[in-house]
Amino acid sequence: MSDQQNNRTELLRQIRDEVWNFKESPLYLERMRNRAYPVIGEGSHHAKVMFIGEAPGRTEAATGRPFAGAAGKLLDELLASAGISRPDVYITNVVKDRPPMNRDPLPEEIALYAPFLDRQIEIIQPKIIVLLGRHSMVAILEKFGLDAMIGPMSRLHGIILNAETSYGDITILPMYHPAAALYNPELKYELLKDFQSLKRLLE
Repeated sequence: MSDQQNNRTELLRQIRDEVWNFKESPLYLERMRNRAYPVIGEGSHHAKVMFIGEAPGRTEAATGRPFAGAAGKLLDELLASAGISRPDVYITNVVKDRPPMNRDPLPEEIALYAPFLDRQIEIIQPKIIVLLGRHSMVAILEKFGLDAMIGPMSRLHGIILNAETSYGDITILPMYHPAAALYNPELKYELLKDFQSLKRLLE
C-alpha cells in the first residue's frame, strides 16, 4: 500500500511541477502578472470520489487551493450534509489557472489543461466522478464518449451515468456548480438533493 501511495504522490507531484511551469498556456502569463498560484487539486490520493470544478476563482488563485472561497464554503456544507469528509475526497478543476476576471474558461484553455486532468483521473482512480458545473460536465462527458448525453444542467443534474476507464467502470454524477447556488435557494435545494444521491451511491 505504501509503495502505491508513494507512487501516486510522486505522479501527482510531477503534474504539479508541470502545471507550475506551463508556459504554453496564456493563463500562465496572467498568473505571473498577478503573482497568483495554479490550483492543481487536493485531497486523498486514494479517493473514491473526485469532484471536478471548472476553473479557479480569485480566492483559489490567491491560495492555490480548490474551492477556497464562498463556493467552497457551500461545498463543505454540502459534503457535511452527505456525511462526507473533505479530506477523504479529491477536488480539482478542469482548468488549473484562473481565467482573467473569473470569466468562463475558453474551449482552447480546457483543451490545453485536459491532459493534466486525464492523468489525475488515471492516478487516483476514483469510482465516482462528480462534475460541478457545465464546463466540467461537457469536458468529461466528451472524454468518456458520452457526447450524446450532453444537455442542459437542469435536465442532467443528479442523473447517474456510467462510463468505462482503463481501470474499470465508474459512475459520473453531474451537479450544479456551488457558485450558481450561492444566490439561488432553489439550486441549493437541488444540490442538497443531489448530494443525498451521492451519499446513497457511497452506501
